[in-house]
Amino acid sequence: MFNPNQILKNIVEKNQIHMFVNFIARALLAYIFIVAGWGKLTAYSATAGYMESMGVSGALLPLTILVELGGGLALLLGFQTRFAALGLGFFSLITAFIFHSTDADTINFMKNFAIAGGLFILMLQGAGKFSLDDLIEK
Repeated sequence: MFNPNQILKNIVEKNQIHMFVNFIARALLAYIFIVAGWGKLTAYSATAGYMESMGVSGALLPLTILVELGGGLALLLGFQTRFAALGLGFFSLITAFIFHSTDADTINFMKNFAIAGGLFILMLQGAGKFSLDDLIEK
């Protein structure tokens, strides 16, 4: 019987394809955090002001930049991937509720939830072969 799911599984479970798709998935998840962290770093005062307008202390901005930029780079490089994915997943959920819980920002609320879901799957699966984690474990 024709089963498209089984056909795709047979393709992606080939080692080279699995390594490539895993890396691309990590890079796509990392991208939003690297760009967001860099943006906060280069627009520091404006970001601190925005955080304070939302009831969050601007003193947390260095930690936010570290989580986003550092966590994003960790995902991209595949370094401590499970830990980074778990942390960024919770960070995404928390920021969804703090910064995106209004009716006018529903799409960003849902985006944060979707990103968290992808990160939790990455936490379960790990970085894969094309990563610093794999090199360290060898």
